[in-house]
Amino acid sequence: MDEVLTLAQMARLISAPARAAMLLALADGRALPASELACRAGISNQTASEHLALMKNMGILCVEHCGRHRYYRVVSPRIMEVLEDFLAASSEVRIAERPDIARVAPLRHARMCYDHLAGRLGIALAEKLQEKKWVFLEERDFQVTDIGRHHLGNFGIDWPALGRSRRLFGRRCIDWSERKPHIGGAFGAALATRFMELDWIRRSQEGRPVYLTKEGRKSFLDIFEVIL
Repeated sequence: MDEVLTLAQMARLISAPARAAMLLALADGRALPASELACRAGISNQTASEHLALMKNMGILCVEHCGRHRYYRVVSPRIMEVLEDFLAASSEVRIAERPDIARVAPLRHARMCYDHLAGRLGIALAEKLQEKKWVFLEERDFQVTDIGRHHLGNFGIDWPALGRSRRLFGRRCIDWSERKPHIGGAFGAALATRFMELDWIRRSQEGRPVYLTKEGRKSFLDIFEVIL
C-alpha cells in the first residue's frame, strides 16, 4: 500500500480507542494473535476480529499464518511514525491520568517505535546530535552533516546501505508521550540496530520497552553526551 496515510484514514483508525490500542501493541514490529490484541484493547475476541478485519482491508495490517493460528503485523514502519505523530497532536489525556499508567510508564523512558528509538532516550539522542552539529532538521526530516557522516560512519553506520533504502531517510517522528521529536526512518532504524549490536540497549520480553545496559549508559554519555 501507499505508506502515506490520509488524515481521514488515520482519524478512522484511531476513532475507536480499541483500534489505537491494538496498533500501539504492534508498534514494535512484532506479529501478535487476535486474542492477545483483544486483551491489550480490553475487548472481546469477536470485537477484536472485526477491528482487525477493517485494518487488514485498509492495508494497515498483514496476516501471518502459523498452523491454525493467525498473527497480525503492521505492514510498514511509516504507519507507526504517522500514528505517533497523530497521537502526539491529538491526545487530550495526560499520561499521569491514564488508567494504564503502570504499563505506559516504562515506555516513556525508552521504547521501540517499530524499529527506531523513541521515548526520552530517543529524544535525548536527537537533541544531542543536533547540539553536536551532526544532524539538523530540514522541514520534517533529519539530515546528516558532513561531520556527522564522518563520526557516525566511524561508529558503524553503513551509509551506502542507507542510500539504497527505499524508506524515508530520517523522518522526524513526534513522540506521543513526550511531545518532542525523535529520529525515525531508515537512519533511526540503523542507529537502533547499531546500539543493539553493541549491547548498549536490550529489548524487554514484552517487546516495546528498551533498557540501557551498564555499558550502554556509559557509552551514550561518552560518545553522544546523553545522560539518562
